[in-house]
Amino acid sequence: MPELNYWCELAWLPPGEAVKGVLVTVTDSMISDVVPGVAEPPAGAVRLAGLTLPGLANAHSHAFHRALRGVTQREKGSFWTWREQMYTLAATLDPDSYLALARAVYAEMALAGITCVGEFHYLHHGPGGRPYDDPNVMGHALVQAAREAGLRIALLDTCYLTGGIGTPLTGVQQRFGDGDAERWAIRAEALLAAYRGEKDVEIGVAVHSVRAVPAEQMPVIGRFSAHHAVPAHAHVSEQRGENSACVETYTATPVEVLCEHDILGPRSTAVHATHLSDVDIALLGQSGSHVCMCPTTERDLADGVGPARKLRDAGSPITLGSDSHAVIDLFEEARAVELNERLISEQRGHWTAAELLCAATADGHSSLGFADAGMLVPGAWADLVSVRLDSVRTAGASARDLAETVVFAASAADVHSVVSGGRRIVEDGRHVLGDVGAMLGEAIAAVRGEGA
Repeated sequence: MPELNYWCELAWLPPGEAVKGVLVTVTDSMISDVVPGVAEPPAGAVRLAGLTLPGLANAHSHAFHRALRGVTQREKGSFWTWREQMYTLAATLDPDSYLALARAVYAEMALAGITCVGEFHYLHHGPGGRPYDDPNVMGHALVQAAREAGLRIALLDTCYLTGGIGTPLTGVQQRFGDGDAERWAIRAEALLAAYRGEKDVEIGVAVHSVRAVPAEQMPVIGRFSAHHAVPAHAHVSEQRGENSACVETYTATPVEVLCEHDILGPRSTAVHATHLSDVDIALLGQSGSHVCMCPTTERDLADGVGPARKLRDAGSPITLGSDSHAVIDLFEEARAVELNERLISEQRGHWTAAELLCAATADGHSSLGFADAGMLVPGAWADLVSVRLDSVRTAGASARDLAETVVFAASAADVHSVVSGGRRIVEDGRHVLGDVGAMLGEAIAAVRGEGA
């Protein structure tokens, strides 16, 4: 790829400020130079209007859940009733339909300024749990989908062994399981080998939850992460019922169980972390584990509000995810972290806009194994996301309030240009694959069995 120059009207540069007239030079997939104070775009440079941010990292995704948007809003219920609808959808997917759906979902993410996705992947096998000829074909479909949409991917291959604590897998859950952690590791090793040395793909691991992985099986996942130095994620304390069952079985909270079995640490991410004790918060912080907040899903499923500020103060970097994709908009996720804290505390100002941008960019990428992304500095991945400052949401922003305007007022619709790994995948609000809405409509109708 030839050297390219992008002139940013304004760019968000370390240590966290909007700087005028920034020339960013891209060589291959990386930033090779950043020069502030360039008054006008040089000849041949691409002009990026508005505020240009580093690429956003969606640290927690279940791509196929996107087909549930709207469907699950028709009825009352809880997380557990929503889960039954999710299982019904999971039963319909095969490698081809999953590729089509995930490609469209990742293209929707790209339109929202996301350049890297952490895919929490547990839909491994065919109906009845029968492995495909290639046991990792569903994972390969997700990697292909991300590449075609222009995103990097951390494919977090998930161990999922039980339908609840002490309960066997039943029905569609059988598609998720490998029998035991050792057999999961054999399949995960093959997946890792398939992408070894490829810069745009990180193969990580995940403990689905304390509900789905018996404690005695967890060390296998921890050893895999440590041996290969890859990310390890886990759903943690999303529901009070999960905590109660865990304490009844193990006389310990989910965080304590994960800690005792070597899952926590700087490469680890606890997803949701909604219902925590003070001890849980201390364990996560002292271990340096990331915590991924997914506010739009957590409110959609009536999960509750996690103690994000306490976790960050204890030492856990906070990241953001759109999870079930009730909405794909990391600006909405970012501001919800602050606004949720306001609702439960009746006070304002828990998070600065700069901190929330860091959660959406550098910290998110780090949690996915891409520590050299999420910053506009030489040597980082060439991810540039430009946000309009003249839309009905952002117009009138003052020079000193640009970050606050973007975090607390902008939406995904205000992203007009996205460069991902040196490749421009969104220009004037249009994705290189074409009409993403049509792609989504066709793929979702296919998996719902609705026809054309």
